[in-house]
Amino acid sequence: MALPEPTPDAREHSNRVAEHIRGEIAASGGWISFARYMELALYAPGLGYYSAGARKLGKAGDFVTAPEISPLYGQTLARQVKQVLEAGFDEVLEVGAGSGALAATLLEELERSGKVPRNYLILELSADLRERSRDTLAARVPHLLERVAWLNRLPPVFSGVVLGNEVLDAMPAHVVRVQGGKLEEGGVGVRNDRLGWSWRLASGGPLAAARPLKLPEGFRTEIQQAAQGFMRSLSGVLEKGVAFFVDYGFPQKEYYHPQRKDGTLMCHYRHHAHADPFFLPGLQDITSHVDFSAIAGAAREGGLEVAGYASQAQFLVNCGITEVMSRTPAEDGAKFLPLANQANRLMSPAEMGELFKVIAFRRGFSQTLLGFGEGDRRSAL
Repeated sequence: MALPEPTPDAREHSNRVAEHIRGEIAASGGWISFARYMELALYAPGLGYYSAGARKLGKAGDFVTAPEISPLYGQTLARQVKQVLEAGFDEVLEVGAGSGALAATLLEELERSGKVPRNYLILELSADLRERSRDTLAARVPHLLERVAWLNRLPPVFSGVVLGNEVLDAMPAHVVRVQGGKLEEGGVGVRNDRLGWSWRLASGGPLAAARPLKLPEGFRTEIQQAAQGFMRSLSGVLEKGVAFFVDYGFPQKEYYHPQRKDGTLMCHYRHHAHADPFFLPGLQDITSHVDFSAIAGAAREGGLEVAGYASQAQFLVNCGITEVMSRTPAEDGAKFLPLANQANRLMSPAEMGELFKVIAFRRGFSQTLLGFGEGDRRSAL
């Protein structure tokens, strides 16, 4: 696949990122895990993809998420958030708010329904995205900006609603494969001054996580230890309330199906998806699909209960997306037709409707959640 050429300045930035990574590899004896490479390429201060200033989201960026596709997404999700807030909570914590589009839409919609939270907290590690989300909120809900606070780590304790849209997929993942009957871990080395794969026998956490999977010869996949660790940390923080995560992925039986024998690693650059994580480090997003069974297991270890698991399409239907759409008269084609097209992208099985899932965890909340009234697939986990 021919990928777009970067500008000279962008290429120079990528060269600096690669040089930084090569320095760490040299200091580590010639090898770092792929998880560490992914962490550096995405999050190295001032250099990584999420830490530097290039636009990431939207038409001018590398990929588009549901909140950028349509306000319908946030307006419908707000109905589920409102249900939880009405049980006596008044705080929302969004993990990785990106451009701030979801936060702005949620606050608009919650204000419209008379249930605007007292505090809307945003956990954002990227100074660049923190600034962009602040700009979005200042432009769209300036009168509510005083309710918003940005965090760089999880609070010690929290009660309320936790939201994470396409967050887990970008957490650094280890890569393993079965070669000659042995489990190997994929790392990164340098050959002829170029970054590339370097394999060694798996050990420690990746080996312990991969061994029970009984992967067949030649199978390669990702182990999302960072995402699982985050869920354990969140479990220790959430005193009462519900946490919702939306992302692309599968339960374990599907994740390790033979048709995914090459893994799920995916990179995004200028709206092109490809599988080379060493292409222009620092200029592209690197992701892996989410193993929702492993995420659920980590949350349960921390004492949270799985409260629901459904496709994005089913969740949005349950939350009343058709009612939200009905606020725009179908006779007004100039407004309604674009909404219908956006809804199709969010819910069509050929688009985001089936690949994207919503999973919820709870503690101290007993009601059936609106988004899982029908089509709950918890048993698949």
